[in-house]
Amino acid sequence: MPIPLRTDFNAHQLRALARQTKNAPQARRLLALAAIYEGASRTEAARIGGVTLQIVRDWVLKFNAQGPDGLIDRKPPGQPSRLTDRHRQHLVQMIEAGPIPAVHGVVRWRLIDLIQWLWDEYRLPISKQALSREVRALGYRKLSARPRHHAKSEAAVEAFKKNFPARLADIASNEADGKPLEIWFADEARIGQKNNITRRWAKRGTRPSAPRDLRTASTYIFGAICPAHGKAAGLVLPRCTTQAMNEHLKEIAQAVAPGAHAVLLLDRAGWHVSRKLQVPANITLVPLPAKAPELNPVENIWQYLRENWLSNRIFTSYTDILDHCCAAWTKLTDQPWTIMSIGLRDWAHEF
Repeated sequence: MPIPLRTDFNAHQLRALARQTKNAPQARRLLALAAIYEGASRTEAARIGGVTLQIVRDWVLKFNAQGPDGLIDRKPPGQPSRLTDRHRQHLVQMIEAGPIPAVHGVVRWRLIDLIQWLWDEYRLPISKQALSREVRALGYRKLSARPRHHAKSEAAVEAFKKNFPARLADIASNEADGKPLEIWFADEARIGQKNNITRRWAKRGTRPSAPRDLRTASTYIFGAICPAHGKAAGLVLPRCTTQAMNEHLKEIAQAVAPGAHAVLLLDRAGWHVSRKLQVPANITLVPLPAKAPELNPVENIWQYLRENWLSNRIFTSYTDILDHCCAAWTKLTDQPWTIMSIGLRDWAHEF
């Protein structure tokens, strides 16, 4: 005997659902079951659905159990993972700690190395594709590492972040005389004919090429950003000197909102801490800890400019370098949300 359909639906409702759904297989199945509600035989319903009687029976069972949603194809669960929560915990610890070259024989983890480690540690066989899915599910991606100075003091960096709100309060009371504060970051980047080559999309197994120049003409972008307001102020100058920095400070002072005071964070380069600097009245300089460039988001601005507008190019002359640097900086200043996205830092803006 055919299995009866549930009684809380009728043909009219199923046809209405078939018109509304954007899932074509579900619509076809709803129409087949609507025909049964109208008195059609299961053979006629199978012809409408283009399937066999057994499949119509399966549709009826799913519809009776789950309603219309039961007629939507579900993704097969596949084989259960071979890794347990204990394996994943240990895997995270290994990735975070990194390999020991003398022990593991490599200076960075590759998937094949982690596969070998899982076998040595747990006798657990796993494919490269399966481990890649597991590692990505844990939130890891293969990212380029930023150089870190071997003599950097982590304690000094943490102390700077911790004391920064108090430093701002002191500036607001003294140098700013109660005016609203704007937090700015400044840095310089050398752009020249010895240019970078960025990553690009290409087919697996190939090695894409890009133009590369070995000539030595270069210039410097003096750049500063105010991430909270999406503002930027920059100059393209031939060299890094105290005089050039004075010109940059004038440019920043003009970009500060009227009636506001800028707190300008920058590294301890010689032209940043020179006694010959002429600091405008609406700017207070705050040097960052030594050997900690990662605190300055302008470093990420340089990476963005190079990857999008300044790399993979041949600069024909010094004037050509100037033109491209000016064009890249102008494009950046026209994108305040990009400046905000790249430059905002919790320790500097959220307290």
